This record gives sequence, C-alpha cells and structure tokens, in this order.
Amino acid sequence: MEDQATEIIVATRAALAQGSAMAVQYSVSIVGALLLLFIGWFLATLLRRWSYEGMLRIRGFDETLARFMSNVLRYGLLILVFVTVLAQFGVQTASIIAALGAAGLAIGLALQGTLQNIAAGIMLLVLRPFRVGEYIDTGGISGTIVEIGLFATELKTPDGLYRLAPNSILWNVPITNFSREKTRRFDLVVGIGYEDDIDKAERLMMDIVHGDERVLPDPPPETFVDALGDSAVNVTLRYWTASADFWPMSRHTIKAVKRAFDENGISIPYPQITYSGTFDARLEPIEPAERRRA
Repeated sequence: MEDQATEIIVATRAALAQGSAMAVQYSVSIVGALLLLFIGWFLATLLRRWSYEGMLRIRGFDETLARFMSNVLRYGLLILVFVTVLAQFGVQTASIIAALGAAGLAIGLALQGTLQNIAAGIMLLVLRPFRVGEYIDTGGISGTIVEIGLFATELKTPDGLYRLAPNSILWNVPITNFSREKTRRFDLVVGIGYEDDIDKAERLMMDIVHGDERVLPDPPPETFVDALGDSAVNVTLRYWTASADFWPMSRHTIKAVKRAFDENGISIPYPQITYSGTFDARLEPIEPAERRRA
C-alpha cells in the first residue's frame, strides 16, 4: 500500500510539474498572441488611416477608391497577423493559406459578375472618363452622374428618372461625355429658297450671334453655304459657346433665326418634288374601295 501511495504521489507531482510547465508555456504564448493581435489591430488601423489620407492628397484621386484601397490594406494586414498568431501555437499555416486560397478562388468564381463590376468600378475611378455632375451618353444609357460606386453608378435622366447602371456595362462601351470639355460647337443648318438673298440670310444669322455674350469670340462665328439641296439652299451658322450655355443658347438661336427670316422675307421652303413628262387629264383618280362599295 505504501508503494502504491508513493507511486501516486510521484505521478501527481510529475503531472503537476508538467501541467505547470505547459501552463507557463501556453500562458506566454497566449500573452504573446494577445499582444500580437493588439499590435496588429493597432497597426492595421493606423495603416488604413495613413493610406487613406495619403491617397486623398493625390490630386484627382477619388475618395471612394481611396477608402476601398485603404480597407484592402487593413484587412490584408489583419489576415497576416491572424496567420502569425496561429503559427505561434504550432498550427500548420501552410494548410490554412491553401484553404484561404481555395476559398478565395471559389468565392471569386461564385461572384464573377460582382467582381467584374468591382474591377470596372476601380478602372472608372482611376481613369475618370466621367465625374459626378457630368452628363454622359453610352448609346443605351444617358444621364447626369450622381454617384460612382464600386459596384454600380447612379445617374439621373433628363426627365428626372433614377437609373442604376452596373459598372461593367459602362466600362465596356464607348462613352460620350458632354460636360468634360469647357466649350462646344453648335451648327445650325437652315434651308432657304433658291430665290432668296443668301448674303442677307447670312447677315441676319451673324447679327443674332454677334449680339449675344454667350457666343465665344475665339474661334469666331461664321456662316457658309453647306449644300444645294433639292428644294433649298442650305446655309450653316457655326459658333462656339461654353458647355454650360450650349443648350439654352442653341434653342435661343433657332427661334431667333426663324423669327428674323420671317420678318425679312427669307423663306424656309418645304421639301418639293417636281414631276417631268405629260399628264393625261382623261385619267380619273381612283376612289377608295369603301366609297366604291357604297
């Protein structure tokens, strides 16, 4: 009995000693892991703030893209810290990295369309083919840009409708930006009668634009005969104006030219067709079938 008691005491002491050693070892590991997590979290937050503020200092860098890139850096550093903490406890990190890679590949395949929109959104924010407040037309989508996001772009149509366009659609088509350039050219082609005075018509058109401050002096406005049509002589008025004044000025010009031509006897003829040959008056017009049945 004494031998068994001695063996139990010795085994207990050995277990306690081994447990104490493991407790000390794991306590150090746990403290180190917690310290590493705290430092990693602090550095990740600091890196996010520094990168965000640094990218905003770059002229023309979009705020949405800066926020996205700073968050990517922050989460990338946190993942690295998490893997390092697991390695401190003896976990094989190679398998974890492989599992993360496989999970990322599966998520990428499942969210292929979404990731395509994100990639297109990043390219739109970097290359900036349009900005907030500008009016664009892609052939199928047109409107004023309200917000450019990573997944989609918000637009407001000219008739006041809300439109949400995926970024991948906007990135894969030609874009016409009507607001990017500061000046625009306007051409007004008016057909006048062959019997009318061309010089007088051109003088009337020039008087309209010369008296308006919205018309730019350089390049100077001009008029010229564009073509000799079937029913009229096409006279063109060309001038440049600021992009913001393009639409109101163009509408004003069209109305003013029509009014000036009417007041000065310049005609704008309707399309006419002249038939050549003989006409037999004995031919009677064909009556509609409903009238013949009546």
